[in-house]
Amino acid sequence: MFQRHQVKTIVSRMNEADNPLIQVVVGPRQTGKSTMLSQALDQIEMDHIYVSSDEAIVSSPEWLQTEWQQARNMTAGGLRPVVLVVDEVQKVPHWPTVVKSLYDADRRNGTPVRAVLSGSSSLLLHKGLEDSLMGRFELIRSSHWSLEECSEAFGYSLEEYLFFGGYPGAARFASNEVRWVSYVRDSIIEPTISQDVLPLGEVRKPALMRALFRLGATYSGQELSYNKMVGQLQDAGNTTTLAHYLDLLGKAGMLCGLPKFDEKAATRRKSSPRLMVYDTSLMTATDGLGRAVYAADRARRGHLVESAVGARLLARAPEEGFELYWWREGNSEVDFVAVRGASISAIEVKGGNESRQGGMTKFLLQHPQARRVTVGGSSSGACTLDDFLRDRVPLFY
Repeated sequence: MFQRHQVKTIVSRMNEADNPLIQVVVGPRQTGKSTMLSQALDQIEMDHIYVSSDEAIVSSPEWLQTEWQQARNMTAGGLRPVVLVVDEVQKVPHWPTVVKSLYDADRRNGTPVRAVLSGSSSLLLHKGLEDSLMGRFELIRSSHWSLEECSEAFGYSLEEYLFFGGYPGAARFASNEVRWVSYVRDSIIEPTISQDVLPLGEVRKPALMRALFRLGATYSGQELSYNKMVGQLQDAGNTTTLAHYLDLLGKAGMLCGLPKFDEKAATRRKSSPRLMVYDTSLMTATDGLGRAVYAADRARRGHLVESAVGARLLARAPEEGFELYWWREGNSEVDFVAVRGASISAIEVKGGNESRQGGMTKFLLQHPQARRVTVGGSSSGACTLDDFLRDRVPLFY
């Protein structure tokens, strides 16, 4: 069975004798978090318990306390470490408070329970961690799969990856586009919105949230001002509401609005976003046009290629520690700008939609320290789209 590189990280963290922090595996739905945990447990020699709130008759705080106590009992009075994995932890009511209490008690008593948490709702997990568990955890991120991973695990070609994206569970349906579209819509998109985003209680207009996602997926790779979004969406309210909803969709790993790069933070906040899906399957499954349409339409394929590059950058950003933007000044434009401390990378994508004015020269004149990365095309020094989507291209000097 294919094993992602994160499995080695999980195994290493489980084996660390001097690391008391809770390990939290986070990432969008259907990216293989539970499988990674199972693979990691198979590789450690210490005693362990794996539980999931999905398997509990009632996933109550009392259930979580009971399972944690079982792990404590297995430590033989604190003489040997035990790994406790709790999957789908976000489904336990008040889980952050319960985990904090149990974890703090173990630290006071010197009980060597090594806790690993995971769940299908990365948004709810993050909220719980931020509210109650600050300073007590480390994150292990499960992003959408790269072309390298999908090629090795499922035999994807570049063109198949562009269309079908990086959800491993959907790969089995790649030979049947109708069935694949239904799976992505019904088992990934809708559960993410209905079970991850809406339960936060911050969305007063669920229909608007869904409409915003559909609009954003359709316009992925393109700039769209909030005022234009208001004009295209019914009952859209104001731009502040749309910006908030887009932020929630971004935290759920579905759709974000990349801000425009500017030295001034206030200017970045006021800029029109460049809409970007976190995986191209969210774009192609939403519009339902089919692979043949993208192959025949140069402009559509260009947006698909740009979205694929943007999605890989979004996946790499938290692991490599950079922020992602886009840049435009007048008619000059750079597709993506990655910023890590004082280092800047300007990324230009040549994906079949080159009608707009290029802006790389102007950007590099203003930011001579930036590294130029050209994806695709025939210019000197350009990398191939295939290499970039396989994460083989460094972004910084």
